[in-house]
Amino acid sequence: MDYHEHIALRAALDWQIEAGVLDTIGETPVDRYALVPPAPDQPKTPARAEEAPGPAPAPAEVDPVEAARRSAGAAADLPGLRAALEAFAHCDLRRGARNLVFCDGTPGARVMIIGEAPGREEDRVGKPFVGRAGQLLDRMLAAIGLSRAESVYITNVLPWRPPQNRDPKPDEIAMMRPFMARHVALAAPDLLVLVGNISCDAGLGRRGITRLRGTWTEAYGKPALPMFHPAYLLRQPAMKREAWADLLSLKARLEGLE
Repeated sequence: MDYHEHIALRAALDWQIEAGVLDTIGETPVDRYALVPPAPDQPKTPARAEEAPGPAPAPAEVDPVEAARRSAGAAADLPGLRAALEAFAHCDLRRGARNLVFCDGTPGARVMIIGEAPGREEDRVGKPFVGRAGQLLDRMLAAIGLSRAESVYITNVLPWRPPQNRDPKPDEIAMMRPFMARHVALAAPDLLVLVGNISCDAGLGRRGITRLRGTWTEAYGKPALPMFHPAYLLRQPAMKREAWADLLSLKARLEGLE
């Protein structure tokens, strides 16, 4: 090695020391960016000598409707369905509600009334139709010889109160629909009464209660009668005449099944 080579190597060593190189781990330098030739039995796909592991795969997104189908389908009875709803974590409405509003009335009754969603009083008490609208509903049922204490079973499409009593969103209705279908199957009524637009949306896939009311149809595999919500009748008393006609239709249908 001549003098000039010695000076060049010394300068390179000094530069590496300044750069923070403290230890020598091999006799020859390794180019970490060089491509490694494939093994004889491997396909000749270029690969780097030491590739850093890629990012961890993102967790699969949960479909809340499919999760609802599985959870509701596993419920063997009404208490099991209530427990499934209490454990269902995909509906954000539960976070702002005081209580799960599951049902009231008589399980196994011939008539099952499906309302929309709990209001303030229902959320406080934990039962459907307990405010002014509920009191009107009780009077309407009594007029045709029915009562929640003996002959009617009552629930809502949504078991949790929406904030400020807003209408449920389409995705909220969609994820609760499997629970509602299972609820009907387990309660096994003869007839359904769909009270209000949200109930018709969930059960029939349609809204427009003014057009739908009073006409028998089918929902969840059962004969179903859409009716005005009692809360609407409190705001529009003139519509009670149509509600009375619907009640008489319900009474006649029940008598025809006897």
